[in-house]
Amino acid sequence: MANSAFVFGTVGSPSSTPPKPGGSVGAIQHLADLGLLAFEIAWVRSVRVSEKSAAAIKEQAAASGVKLSVHAPYYINMNADDDEWPKSRKRLMDAAEAGHWAGATDIIFHPGSYFGQPPELVLEKVLPRLHGCVDELRANDNPVTLRPETMGKRAMLGSLTDTLVMSQEVEGVEPCLDFSHLHARAGDGSVNSYDEWSTFLQAYQEALGKAALKRLHCHLSGIEYNETGERNHLMLADSDFNLDGLMKALSDFGCGGRIVCESPEMAQDALVIKQAWNNASQA
Repeated sequence: MANSAFVFGTVGSPSSTPPKPGGSVGAIQHLADLGLLAFEIAWVRSVRVSEKSAAAIKEQAAASGVKLSVHAPYYINMNADDDEWPKSRKRLMDAAEAGHWAGATDIIFHPGSYFGQPPELVLEKVLPRLHGCVDELRANDNPVTLRPETMGKRAMLGSLTDTLVMSQEVEGVEPCLDFSHLHARAGDGSVNSYDEWSTFLQAYQEALGKAALKRLHCHLSGIEYNETGERNHLMLADSDFNLDGLMKALSDFGCGGRIVCESPEMAQDALVIKQAWNNASQA
């Protein structure tokens, strides 16, 4: 299959970002200097940004050729009860609005918890809520893609199947593939081989079409896990993650898009991932 290009970057500002100008503007400049052309703005606690500050981020990203996404606040739960759902919804919509001001095209969010319920039952509640969010965004001329993230614990809404169902049922929704989470979610060391990643990518293609593989948005890092799933992010070299196997699968399926890193030293591992991709795609 023909190869398609990825760009690489970080989730939030790497620790190596110079203090001036600092912030997202400084991180964008720093990443571009490193040859990393993707940046996920980490508004993970709250969304507090002025239109003026967002405009400065957008201007710098355009000047540097860096593609932007946003990680919405962690405290979003698409399966919240009726009293709590308006708060979760506002967090997601605020991230989508401010992200659009800043020039971000994709809004990544944690979908929430099963609360012990079957995934099929949870999705019955989630899908209408997602529809409502996208409908409001489009009514406000906001074209961002909402991306539910695959999650690293089995108790959390966010299996690959969950995110594919959301994406099939709601136009304007596509997964954020966190490969480290998918590996950790299994809890037994599986989902970490070329064949397993190929099976996942085949399922993605069958659900959303071959073209969707060329606009992937992915998270990647080393990861520590136990039998219940994710525990902590690690440097890739300190983990068991099979980076070469994943890169070969992505190359063989002609994938493209963005891969952003969440390792403790994000920029360092982002460059490791970029080199692994170059090796796989040129093999």
